[in-house]
Amino acid sequence: MPLWVTLSLLSASVLLWLLGSANGDDVIGLLERLIALGALAVVLLVARPLPLEILGVGLALWLPRAHSGQAAPPLPNRNDVLIPFL
Repeated sequence: MPLWVTLSLLSASVLLWLLGSANGDDVIGLLERLIALGALAVVLLVARPLPLEILGVGLALWLPRAHSGQAAPPLPNRNDVLIPFL
């Protein structure tokens, strides 16, 4: 894949992600973000740019791990599940 196509897809991906985040309509914003992720996936899977792949692996290693004991224990004297009964 030529460099100009890679750069144009990356810039379109960033632009669509920013537009989707700023959009007031939830459905259109989600669609813009999905198209942005699709363009980024095309760049990562077809062009195989090594710096972006290294950045992705570094980000994945930097993210915190999920522990099994993170959820707060339920209160023992409450019988409701989803709706708080007063």
